[in-house]
Amino acid sequence: MRKRHITRLVSITAASAAGLAVAAPSAPAAGAGAGLVVSPGQSIQAAVDAARPGDTVVVRPGTYRESVRISTPGLTLRGSGDGTVIMPAAGRAASGDDCAGAGNGICVLGTRDATVDGVTIRSLRVTGFARSGVWASWTDRLAVRAVTADANGVWGIAQQRSTRSDIRDSTARSNGDAGVFVANSVDEEDGATDTGGTRVRGNTLTDNRIGFTARRVRNLSVRDNTVTANCSGMFVVGDEGSPQAGEMSVRANRITGNNKFCAATDRLPAIQGSGIVLTGAAATEVRSNEIRDNAGDTPMSGGVVLFKSFVGAKNNDNTVSGNVVLGNRPADLADRDTGTGNRFTGNVCTTSAPAGMC
Repeated sequence: MRKRHITRLVSITAASAAGLAVAAPSAPAAGAGAGLVVSPGQSIQAAVDAARPGDTVVVRPGTYRESVRISTPGLTLRGSGDGTVIMPAAGRAASGDDCAGAGNGICVLGTRDATVDGVTIRSLRVTGFARSGVWASWTDRLAVRAVTADANGVWGIAQQRSTRSDIRDSTARSNGDAGVFVANSVDEEDGATDTGGTRVRGNTLTDNRIGFTARRVRNLSVRDNTVTANCSGMFVVGDEGSPQAGEMSVRANRITGNNKFCAATDRLPAIQGSGIVLTGAAATEVRSNEIRDNAGDTPMSGGVVLFKSFVGAKNNDNTVSGNVVLGNRPADLADRDTGTGNRFTGNVCTTSAPAGMC
């Protein structure tokens, strides 16, 4: 047995003695990281703690009542599809825990001085947590693939202070706020940060308050997502900070029937029937989307809506072009802002406010 396997088996034995049993690691394939396999009744966290950079933790089908904190770069956490379910632990979370104690399911946590790079989370379901299903902070090149995040109290899949993420082919449904949430920071009012080209692609976002929210960030791509049955489909949110939020591409998404009613909060008025809302954004391209049948009577209802932010930041230099925007009420296209340089061109639509944009 190689020395590395001997050392790691000792670590696993110690974890088992503490009541955190994990299966012995399987032999790694040539050129690949080692594999650790977790079965029902065993601890995912113990396997993650035993893993080294580049390793894969494989979680077999079953229900696991725990939160999982990842700080090892290059780690892959891979389930077996929706049959691998991560739910909150019974009883109260440990005091001071910055993942379970904060109400999150799976956390990838770095620091300002040491980001956690190259982590992959894929093929599992995370459900019922008080805050987020998947939460990431200070990460680079995080990949979230084929994850179902549902019935979490705030966000399904969320990140802050992170760059070059790839959130793809996942499902976020019935979460208290956004299905997918990308922000500069959730606890500071500051200018927009550059995500380095984060991609949000091919996801299904349904029955949330908002399907997708980008808040105070720049330089990302939101493409090929299906967004339906939320109170609002997509929000691009900025404020008076500098640089301004925006410089992103919202393209080839299908955004239909987002007609749930959500009551007002301390940050937003009531929302219903909004397809895409830009508020305080700049230089964002909304192109080649299908935006249909979003209808409501709230201030931001409509197909594509430009709305001045609640701290006074205006939308400037955004382009809305080549979209199919039909059956939305009170208007397919609505510019309810006083910003400059915004262009509506080549869209298929029937109603606009002010008139003349179709």
